[in-house]
Amino acid sequence: MLAFLLRRLLQAVIVMVVVAFIAFLLFQYVGDPVVFLLGQDARPEQIRQMRADLGLDQPFFVQFWHFLVNAAQGEFGLSLRQGAKVSRLIGERFPATLELSLVAAVLALVMGIPMGVYAALRRNSALSHLFMVISLLGVSLPTFLIGILLILVFAVILGWFPSFGRGETVQLGWWTTGLLSRDGWMHIVLPSVTLAIFQLTLIMRLVRAEMLEVLRTDYIKFARARGLPERTVHFGHALKNTLVPVMTITGLQLGGLIAFAIITETVFQWPGMGLLFIQAVTFADIPIMAAYLCLIALIFVVINLVVDLLYLAVDPRLRLSSAKGL
Repeated sequence: MLAFLLRRLLQAVIVMVVVAFIAFLLFQYVGDPVVFLLGQDARPEQIRQMRADLGLDQPFFVQFWHFLVNAAQGEFGLSLRQGAKVSRLIGERFPATLELSLVAAVLALVMGIPMGVYAALRRNSALSHLFMVISLLGVSLPTFLIGILLILVFAVILGWFPSFGRGETVQLGWWTTGLLSRDGWMHIVLPSVTLAIFQLTLIMRLVRAEMLEVLRTDYIKFARARGLPERTVHFGHALKNTLVPVMTITGLQLGGLIAFAIITETVFQWPGMGLLFIQAVTFADIPIMAAYLCLIALIFVVINLVVDLLYLAVDPRLRLSSAKGL
């Protein structure tokens, strides 16, 4: 167990170093930060002095080492557009993105797993066919179109929910949340549903396919031959083994929700990291782009590590393999 954890941690460190190197290359080959800070009319002596102040006159690998040390401390310098510390800008936007992603993930799980189980157990029913049609639409339609349609129907025509913004938020120390106010919940409904639809349909189809596969295995036939109730067979044996691959997809999709909430945040003007990243790309704000890249990579690495540990908890065969060093 300890050896397995150490191997995974070493792999995580290597991945983060590689991602940090790619982020560092943005500073080297995407524009010149000195020109952004001083403008096109700066004198040569001003440019030389600024490059020395920023450490840009040092060798390549010395610069990368300094970048790596600062990144490990969460420091990426100043935003070229806003003039504020990148860490502060990210810290202000991260709660909104995490809140939106978690609500979308809960919606996808709470609805996707039961729908997938029903579609597998009652695959010839009309409701099961309806679920499959909905899943096909959810996978096929682009996220921005789903968001626009939801705004048109539920915000413009029906007027049930607001169409943009985060609504009223509550300050909890340095953290802000809209989940403690009714206005915050009203604002998060449409963007969270938009973000959850693709994940929901993906989870539903995966659960259905895995459930049908598990129900054909020998140990399920043996459980039925022993006279166990169908409810026990379906939920005590089949569903438990179905959820092992679902954990992988769910873990990766949670990282994907955070990373790729850009479109949803743009459509609904949700004040999260995705909207900040789009604005940074528009103005070539390299420090924010580099920080976003490193943060998303860290989220994926942590989620993968947690999923691996959950595998060990769920599947005894993996514990045995890791104990043998396989």
